[in-house]
Amino acid sequence: MIYERMPGVVRQAIWSAVALAVTVVAPLPARALEEGFASLFNGTDLTGWKANENSDSWSVKNGEIVCKGPRSHLFYVGADPAKPEEFKNFHLKAEVMTKPVANSGIFIHTAFQPDGWPAQGYEVQVNNSQQDPVRTGSIYNVVKNFTPPAKDDTWFAMDVMVNGKVVGVAVDGRVLFEFVEPDGATGTRKLSQGTFALQAHDPGSEVHYRNIRVKRMP
Repeated sequence: MIYERMPGVVRQAIWSAVALAVTVVAPLPARALEEGFASLFNGTDLTGWKANENSDSWSVKNGEIVCKGPRSHLFYVGADPAKPEEFKNFHLKAEVMTKPVANSGIFIHTAFQPDGWPAQGYEVQVNNSQQDPVRTGSIYNVVKNFTPPAKDDTWFAMDVMVNGKVVGVAVDGRVLFEFVEPDGATGTRKLSQGTFALQAHDPGSEVHYRNIRVKRMP
């Protein structure tokens, strides 16, 4: 459902959350962590994260998580990998930069698995120019955006908000879509609770992530 068609109460709630949280993408030393948000990435190494297959697809450079290489997924596990942190209602924020023809994604309500595409939860697409026409901000295979809301080689802010059955996605402060999951959704590709994962899609894709933080919501 396109944002302009959303119910007024939902639209106002999502706008308020984004308006309060949007920050200009600035150099790392100039930023401060927003009230209520916890950082998921320390800017130095991958502590708190766990890669599955092809772990060499992930590196940390200049305070950024760089994904470049064969298919791999990097799961947030927190302080205890044996008992990963889980999130239900939240506001996730990240700064992202895609290189030309890059494809990646941010999974929500997912769980670690040793290989393959994550089977649990939804993927928020990160793709501004790759051959797959489903662009940044889409909820993959659920809500399709065919117009890139950001440019390659430029940092942009991505917000993902989950409140009950509602998922809202914004890029650079502009809400693109919202999705209300229908009652009775079955299978594993649905809202429940879980962790986050970043996607290294293929050897030709290079995407950078930084300043990843989350705020738990009631």
